[in-house]
Amino acid sequence: MDKARRRLTTGSHLLALDVCAAAVVTAVYMALADQDGSDGLPGFSGPWWLGLLVAVWVGAPLAVRRLWPLPVLAVVLSASAAATFLDITRDPYVSTALAVYVVALGEPVRRASVALAVTLVVAAAVVITGEAAVTPSGPRPEAVATALFVWLLVGAAWSAGRVVRGRRARAARTARRLADEALAGERLRIARELHDIVSHSLSVIVVKASVADHVAEERPEEARDAIRAIERTGREALTEMRRALGILRGESVGRRTGEPGPARTAPPPGLDDLPALVRRTEQAGVRTDLRTRTALGLPAGAALAVYRIVQEALTNVVKHAGDGASCRVTVTVGSRGDVCVSRWWTTERGRRRCPGGRSRAAVTDSWGCVNA
Repeated sequence: MDKARRRLTTGSHLLALDVCAAAVVTAVYMALADQDGSDGLPGFSGPWWLGLLVAVWVGAPLAVRRLWPLPVLAVVLSASAAATFLDITRDPYVSTALAVYVVALGEPVRRASVALAVTLVVAAAVVITGEAAVTPSGPRPEAVATALFVWLLVGAAWSAGRVVRGRRARAARTARRLADEALAGERLRIARELHDIVSHSLSVIVVKASVADHVAEERPEEARDAIRAIERTGREALTEMRRALGILRGESVGRRTGEPGPARTAPPPGLDDLPALVRRTEQAGVRTDLRTRTALGLPAGAALAVYRIVQEALTNVVKHAGDGASCRVTVTVGSRGDVCVSRWWTTERGRRRCPGGRSRAAVTDSWGCVNA
């Protein structure tokens, strides 16, 4: 039995129930072995120890039916046949039905179907032979009717096992699908975050590298400032990328400290990190004015979304406006948790507003929906 099926069909509480069922069936067959035939049916006339042996033979294997379903079915079926020939059986093969249920639950459909067919043939042959030939207790049609009743009970147990197996399989497939969707969504979120980090940082680096190239000979000090800005921007981008990759590897998120490995423990950026973002934009030559109006705090997910909106807005200004532009970003958090981000920027040709410069995030609890 493979591990997945073992986990599916076994468990401490189920094994405990099986032990109780085995004890009950054993006790019932011990009582049936004491029947004297007063009910009009042939009674068991053998020694007491034989009746006890058959009772244990029929009931005890049910305690481990989930661990070894097919061997338990073979043992219980043979024990039920022996009990029938010894005139102990008064039930319609309940113990066999309990064993068949677990076979249908845990075995593949072909193997379970073969086990059902063998069980039905053996049970019918034993019942008809025992009641109509070995120790006749009535006319042959009654023996056939008893065999049909045994078939009905065993078939119902087999069908119930297949139905439960199908439901569990569908539940497992649904759980796997939801897990795959969650994984895909997380990968997409991390990809977007890495895109924002790389896009913003490279835009600043390209602008400053261009400045350094133009002024390297005439104004070397300004070129060195641009190179230092490139270095700072690169280090900050690496820090953010380590944080994002740390989340991807499942590392814990903590506080920003001076301990070793701060990039792995840094929490995701939020509203408190906007001033640092503005400073990096100003290093690229864009004068930036940040205004925030917050009526209440934001969850971490919503704060990260606002941070990324502002980052994308400033990146577009750096890309399209160039050095010497001015930009104003206003972040307003309403009393109901709705967030409005407005961006205005000016160039040497005058003041203008970028297309898509206004974004709104309607936030509920810890998530936001951004509409440009």
